[in-house]
Amino acid sequence: MEFSESFLQELADRNDIVDVVSGYVRLTKRSGANLFGLCPFHSEKTPSFSVLPDKQIYHCFGCGKGGSVISFIMEIENLPFPDAVAFLARRAGMALPEEGDPGQRRQRDRLLDLNREAARFFYATLTGPGGGSGRDYVLRRRLSGNMVRSFGLGFAPDSFFALTRAMEEKGYRPDELVRAGLANANSSGKGVHDVFRSRLMFPVIDVRGNVIGFSGRIVGEGEPKYLNSRETPVFNKSRNLFGLNLAKKSKNGYILLTEGNIDVVSLHQAGFDSAVASLGTSLTPEQARLISRYTGEVVIAYDNDTAGQKAAQRAIGILDKLNLKVRVLQMQGAKDPDEFIQARGTAAFRALIEGSENHVEYRLRAALGERDLSSDEQKVAWLKEAAEIIAVQSSPVEREIYAMRVAERAGVDKAVVLEEVNRTRSRSRFHQQKREERDITRQLRQSAQPRERSLRYENYRSALAEEGVIRLMVLDPPLLEGVALEPEDFSSPMLGRLYGILKEKAARRDMTLSIAALSGTFSPEEIDHITAILQKPEALANGRRALRDYINIIQQEKHSRAEAEALAALTRRSGNKEGNGG
Repeated sequence: MEFSESFLQELADRNDIVDVVSGYVRLTKRSGANLFGLCPFHSEKTPSFSVLPDKQIYHCFGCGKGGSVISFIMEIENLPFPDAVAFLARRAGMALPEEGDPGQRRQRDRLLDLNREAARFFYATLTGPGGGSGRDYVLRRRLSGNMVRSFGLGFAPDSFFALTRAMEEKGYRPDELVRAGLANANSSGKGVHDVFRSRLMFPVIDVRGNVIGFSGRIVGEGEPKYLNSRETPVFNKSRNLFGLNLAKKSKNGYILLTEGNIDVVSLHQAGFDSAVASLGTSLTPEQARLISRYTGEVVIAYDNDTAGQKAAQRAIGILDKLNLKVRVLQMQGAKDPDEFIQARGTAAFRALIEGSENHVEYRLRAALGERDLSSDEQKVAWLKEAAEIIAVQSSPVEREIYAMRVAERAGVDKAVVLEEVNRTRSRSRFHQQKREERDITRQLRQSAQPRERSLRYENYRSALAEEGVIRLMVLDPPLLEGVALEPEDFSSPMLGRLYGILKEKAARRDMTLSIAALSGTFSPEEIDHITAILQKPEALANGRRALRDYINIIQQEKHSRAEAEALAALTRRSGNKEGNGG
């Protein structure tokens, strides 16, 4: 759907960027008129994400993301442009204009409707005559009818065409079923067949209540045990968590992170309503950032096996980067939360949570493992690994306490452990400083280039001058009056387009530049770069001289390009003549 500039500007005006961003990011640090916080788009411990209330834009100096409130919602909610506009319109109580072709938004809505109908079909199958084996599995896992209803559990019958035929009867096309990840094309190339068969079905519901995909657990023999929807226009498993639509309402104060869907349902049934699970993958940074929107504390309750322990170690590293408080459960005598609750009961599991280790204690104990501390060699190895774990803790108090515990366990003096910790910290700081110096050098070399490779400048010198012209147009539009400069003079097509838009606005005496209004014209990557351009300093004290210098450079480079193209054409003609024996 196309939206007018005036509508997009009103949408941005009625959705203050500070209010919107504050729903996802803690903006606590001020620098002049700007607000800073930890970037929600990449992992960092030092805030580099800036919100500029006066310009109603944001920009991250770490990852380069930037733009308007519309760009922010597109990125944070993983929505295409029309859906982000609709999201903000609902927030502001604005009606969407009924104009243009809905296009991508209509397709997305159609897929969401199809998923909802599929979920209803699976639920009806589980509770109907054809769902016997699914109901038997539910009974074996001791899941109540209330949980079946709360999570919308269903059953995919052992049929290649049950779902596809039911959905086609409701008016959905085979290609839509394939696009939604519910069907595969037949090998003959004609017709489609069901993806999910003989499985207990778990609808994946996002935090807005949309059914975006499915996870199916085999109820008999066969592999894979769990089958998740493939990536679709509405489903990305690395950016969603099973059960978060319910867990976000919990009053527990923490998110209980598990590995399996059954664990989530079982935990909710036992009263632990903050349980969620990743979808067939280890925890991803995107899922961790999603969790951080709703809590400051995570309790990891992964399976009590080698794979679960490795996954817990990886999750700790990801969650710790977001400054989340992390604890880890240790389930003795059970492989997962569901088995523990079935064997020991709810009270025992609650006591397990209350007595859970923080992630430092967990990692120290995991590092110790089966090592024999009576062996000097193994004791030294553990002390070195323990020092590395302790050294990354930012609080000196925490470092001293953990050093004392390690020293007591190993039978050495605390001062020895602290000395190793400090040596490790110094070594780490040295390497970090070297990495930062390399990064700064690389950034200085690339600072004028867009991060997106497809937008890279072919003429570095001209593009810098083109950026300067655009900044001057935004800061002091009257400077450009009477200037003989056209979009075709620009070496960068993107900057030429932007200049053309600004020139048209100036001709209409419209001197405002709204990043939000540009969101429908430029791609998210282009908006990122335009925002970065506008963040660069530009002195107006000598604006006319700077403009004259910029234009001279642009025209010189254009002339050089024309000469190079003419020479290349002449060379090609000469080569053709020689080849023809001329």
